[in-house]
Amino acid sequence: MGNRSRREAAKSTARMEGKLYKGQDYKTEFQPRDYLKTFYAFDSGTVAENEILKFNLNNLFETFSPGGVGGDILIDVGTGPTIYQLISACEAFQEIIMSDYSELNLREVDKWLKKDPGAYDWSPAMQYVCGLEGDRSKWQEKEARLRRTVTRLLTCDVNQPRPLGSAQVPAADCVLSLLALECACQDVDAYRAAIRNLVGLLKPGGHLVTSVALRCREYMVGSRKFFGLSLEKETVEKAVQEAGCQVLKCQYSPIKYSEAYCVNEGQCFVVARKGPTA
Repeated sequence: MGNRSRREAAKSTARMEGKLYKGQDYKTEFQPRDYLKTFYAFDSGTVAENEILKFNLNNLFETFSPGGVGGDILIDVGTGPTIYQLISACEAFQEIIMSDYSELNLREVDKWLKKDPGAYDWSPAMQYVCGLEGDRSKWQEKEARLRRTVTRLLTCDVNQPRPLGSAQVPAADCVLSLLALECACQDVDAYRAAIRNLVGLLKPGGHLVTSVALRCREYMVGSRKFFGLSLEKETVEKAVQEAGCQVLKCQYSPIKYSEAYCVNEGQCFVVARKGPTA
């Protein structure tokens, strides 16, 4: 091996084993396409990642089915560069507001909303959800419905008492946050505070819907290793209850990501209702 090859290999090893990215790093170091290719390749991807995506899609379908959670406004907090989490929700709400800490992620979402030729292909997830609804062939109608329902893309920071900053947003019927808080919060106290901040966006009687990768320590986005907060199922439930919500559902699954991509143990999907005085 030549000197140059050795240097490149050393750099690669340093990236894999060195810095743990977090916080402000999301604004510059989190590459949406690397993340999407790893965790959202659907049937063409790895089995573990596909199973977790289907676990969340199945739970979202059940949650937002007719007679379930619905209303006028849903706020998705910590959207990331993804839209799969809103495929079922777009049938249950008149308006969806998406938000993320990273402008890079919002740009990736905006490409899909505007049908940019370079946008990520979400059609396999669309077809899967339409299959749950009974007709896979309606996936293009579903895409059009979701694009019509999303009205705003905002920046957010779940660690702030007002996660959406100065944006004027009415109290929501539902706040959705999937696989986001365990990446954004540095410790359990910060996680509890973030849950309270999200509940603050809800109207009384509104619903909080969240999915968590449990006991997460780190995950890979391309060659960069990002911090994950290790949470237990009981910690998640308690944080939601202490924020003034009644837990209606806490679905646990022992599934976990491929170890090469994410170190975690299990998933939980929570639906909770905000009390009248929270």
